Amino acid sequence: MVIRVFTAALAGSAVIKKKQQDVVGFLESNRIAYEELDIAMNDINRRWMRENVPGERRPVAGNPLPPQIFNEEIYCGDYEAFFDAKENEAILTFLGIAPPPQEKAEVEEAPVEETLDEPQAEDHEEEEAEEVEEVAGVEASQPCGLFRCSLGS
Repeated sequence: MVIRVFTAALAGSAVIKKKQQDVVGFLESNRIAYEELDIAMNDINRRWMRENVPGERRPVAGNPLPPQIFNEEIYCGDYEAFFDAKENEAILTFLGIAPPPQEKAEVEEAPVEETLDEPQAEDHEEEEAEEVEEVAGVEASQPCGLFRCSLGS
């Protein structure tokens, strides 16, 4: 199965160009096989696309605009339907593609490292207290700006 994306190489609208790039870029980045078919330079592609977009998906006035997406000859949708499927994480269903087989991930439970046990925690608390006293002593003897600090005095 190949996804067929009907685009217009000579799209006059920046909005249409952006939508086409979004669809093609998504398919490329997700390694989904697709075929890009130009309707601007190929009358056969243009007629085929227009004839195969279902009546309920056609605009009220005019012809369907690119990008239009098909899975082989089965209509998937236009850009808005593609965007909605992408946002709802249902893109594979939208494209009519079976999800890739899932590899069984072997989950190894990492051993839980113990945190500081009681004797180490007490030593750590004593070290912190000594550091605080040293810092306070330095601060008490150092000038603070224009005035001499008298911390702890």
